[in-house]
Amino acid sequence: MKKIFYVIAFLFAGILANAQIYNPVSWEFSQMQLSETEVELQFKANIEDHWHLYSQNIADDGPVPTEFTFTTESGFELIGGVAEGEPLEEFDPNFDMVLKYFGHEAVFTQKIKVTSADDFTFNGNVYFMVCDEAQCLPPEEVEFSFDIKGVDGGSVAVSEEYSSSETEEGKSMWALFFIAFLSGFAALLTPCVFPMIPLTVSFFTKQSKSKAKGIVNAIIYGVSIVVIYVALGVGVSSVFGADALNNMATNVYFNIAFFLLLVVFAASFLGAFDITLPSSWVNKSEKASDKGGLIGIFFMAFTLALVSFSCTGPIVGTLLVEAARGGFMGPIIGMLGFSLAIALPFSLFAAFPGWLNSLPQSGGWLNSVKVVLGFLELALAFKFLSNADLVLQTHLLEREVFIAIWIVIFALLTMYLLGKLKFAHDSDLQYISVGRLSMAILTGTLTIYMIPGLWGAPLKIINAFPPPMHYSESPYGVGNTQAGGSVSAIHEEKGQHLGPQGIMVFHDYNEGLAHAKKVGKPMMLDFTGWACVNCRKMEEQVWSDATVKEMLSTDFVLISLYVDERKKLPEDQQYETTLAGKTKKVKTTGDKWMVMQANIYGTNSQPYYVFLNHDEQQLIESANYQDYGTVELFKDWLERGLEEFNK
Repeated sequence: MKKIFYVIAFLFAGILANAQIYNPVSWEFSQMQLSETEVELQFKANIEDHWHLYSQNIADDGPVPTEFTFTTESGFELIGGVAEGEPLEEFDPNFDMVLKYFGHEAVFTQKIKVTSADDFTFNGNVYFMVCDEAQCLPPEEVEFSFDIKGVDGGSVAVSEEYSSSETEEGKSMWALFFIAFLSGFAALLTPCVFPMIPLTVSFFTKQSKSKAKGIVNAIIYGVSIVVIYVALGVGVSSVFGADALNNMATNVYFNIAFFLLLVVFAASFLGAFDITLPSSWVNKSEKASDKGGLIGIFFMAFTLALVSFSCTGPIVGTLLVEAARGGFMGPIIGMLGFSLAIALPFSLFAAFPGWLNSLPQSGGWLNSVKVVLGFLELALAFKFLSNADLVLQTHLLEREVFIAIWIVIFALLTMYLLGKLKFAHDSDLQYISVGRLSMAILTGTLTIYMIPGLWGAPLKIINAFPPPMHYSESPYGVGNTQAGGSVSAIHEEKGQHLGPQGIMVFHDYNEGLAHAKKVGKPMMLDFTGWACVNCRKMEEQVWSDATVKEMLSTDFVLISLYVDERKKLPEDQQYETTLAGKTKKVKTTGDKWMVMQANIYGTNSQPYYVFLNHDEQQLIESANYQDYGTVELFKDWLERGLEEFNK
């Protein structure tokens, strides 16, 4: 199931949108023979001026990314994932993220290894969304088909060569490196790692005959630590591959597995048990470290990695899970940052043992670091469970439940930092240090800050973690009521749903029409989309006005038709039609409403509002965001439509 992304930010509006059918992207599909068994498939998008097609790599809560689905199941093996040319990158403060998009032209490629001796057809579709400066069109699905020759057949038709470069991930890789580096320092301050520093210094002091030799050995030791952990990152990337890692980061079942894994890690940090490696591994590594020389130093570093695993394992595991979102290089960059943070202090103290006097003594504070990390692991775990819940649309972990869980977790963490909560391995806390108090103030402030989120506050500081605002028991807060009664009461009418601003809407045209005739009110069609930028602007800026909200709630039957709804229609309701001179397959509910809007009203841009009477006749001109995007203009339009209906 593809995840539907909700766009909560907006673009600059500057042009008028006349009623017309937009078709700013045309696709060309070709193929090129690379070897006897390898074929490269090319998907080329030709994009009109001022329009943007988005990259495949767009973070959650951003615009809809370009997605490729291959429906042919046999006769080939995929070689990696779909590669794309280098997109343009711009930071959008409204999305609070760097958006990657293509203008004029976008080239995507997929290499396959042919395993079938017989000729076959390689089928699939590309799902994409385009925007210009003023509006976004509903996501569209275009099917493609390639005729592939079997490995014993003739050569595959060769198209023109083209160049495509890997997508640059510089900024995100730097962010990953920085987070991994901080994670390494956190691991350093755990009871499994911190006490190893003086032991390491003692080892090098005895082994080195001179200060210069000690510095060289310390550098080799640090490099060995980096090599060991980076090798782990390379191993993870090599075993799974970039495509599998990306799928793991977004797949619902892997997200559930990650949730369970992080809960286990959290329990370990909180003192329930220790995650340890077989003692035989440690013993063999220690014996190898006694040999001296480069091999001995390397195995000394390897022994450190094994002995400290009960503390570093959960952090490394969590980091690898997060780094998987960075494709093949993600785990490698993550382990590089983590290992550097571990290696630097060990190398420096080994090279300059006199610095040891400046270190604090080991004690109960080290276990406190583990417990704090355990709480953070537990909080992060629910983010992965939330991802799975959003994809499955089970509504078991809606926004209020998620925030409530985080409030409890960080409230308990605050109590722990203040000494009001104690775990099995904690020492007696005689007084609270300034550092501990400072952390308690931060976590306590975060706890209080999250409480209004139960009543609909946006919580911008942590908005990357909870489910989006719409994914809620009540989109406007726990216990909130709207005009006309309580939330439970206003769900009684069959086919109605709680829509934007708490206004009851129909999502089916025929059900809305029947209700309008029953209650004697005009219909207002709202052609909208889950990923429609200006739709959200209209709902947040205009529909929120008290007068407009009251009119939409009481004077009209509002029918919101989502043109990007991916729910499949029953097979007997699927059909083909012509749209803008092209054959269009109507397979989803969104396709149905998009074709309805385009064929009847001559446009495919959203939002688009239409007044209808009970004979399904349009009462006044249609409205859009560009022409009616203020409270005054939209209210006047509503009043004129109501007046025309009452005539």
